[in-house]
Amino acid sequence: MPPYQIEGCTVQDGAGLARNNMTAFWTDPTWVLLWKNKTTEYVVQQCTLRMPKNLLDDRAHKRHQKVVDTETGVVVGYCRWLLPDRLTGEWLEAQTPVVSRAEEKEFSKRFDSADWSTAPLGNMDDPVHVTMQKYKGLKEYMQIDYLAVRPEYRGQGIATMLVASGVAQSERLGIDIFLMAYKAGLGVYKRLGFEMLEYYIQDDSQWGGKGEYGTYFLERTVKTKTEANCD
Repeated sequence: MPPYQIEGCTVQDGAGLARNNMTAFWTDPTWVLLWKNKTTEYVVQQCTLRMPKNLLDDRAHKRHQKVVDTETGVVVGYCRWLLPDRLTGEWLEAQTPVVSRAEEKEFSKRFDSADWSTAPLGNMDDPVHVTMQKYKGLKEYMQIDYLAVRPEYRGQGIATMLVASGVAQSERLGIDIFLMAYKAGLGVYKRLGFEMLEYYIQDDSQWGGKGEYGTYFLERTVKTKTEANCD
C-alpha cells in the first residue's frame, strides 16, 4: 500500500481536518495575524466545532478530498473544490455523505458555539474579492477553494496529489480551473500547468506582518485532444 492515499471526506473527519488545516495556515505570516492572543491549539479546537457543518454546506457544488497517512491514519492534506451549476451531478465520490436531520441540527449548534472572531486587517482583502469576481464572471470555471498540507508532511508530494486529482476531473469534464493562491502553493500549481493571470503584493506590516501579503490568481485550461496526444 502506498504511504499516502486520497479519500473523500465525511463528518467524522472534522477533528483531523481541523488540525491539518489550521496548523497548515498557521505557517502563513499574514493569516496568523488574524488570531492575535489565540493559540494554535485553541483555533484548532474552534475549527473542529465548525468543520462538520462546513463539510455539509452546499453539497451540490462543493467537493472535498483528504490525504491520509496509511500507516497512522492521520489526515495530512485537504483540498476543497467548487463546481459550477451544470456539473453538480459530477464527481460524487468527493461529495460529503448526507447525515440525519438530527445530526445536521447538532452540527449547526456546534458551529454556532465556536469562537471564530478575528482581528481586523483593514481592507487588504477588498482587491482580492474584486479580482476573484472579475475572473469568475468571465467564464465558467471549476475552482480550487482551499488547499492545506500538514506542515510536518510538506515536501512529500501531498499537495501535488490533491491538485492533480482535481486536474484529472477537470480534463474529464472539459472545464478550466481557477484559483487564488498564496506564495507557498505556487510551485505546485505551476508544475501542474497553471498560468498566472494577476497578482497583488500588499504591505501588512502595520498589523504586525512581515510586509508582504501576496495573493496570486491562476488558471489552468483543459487540454485539447491534439495537445493531450502530444504528451
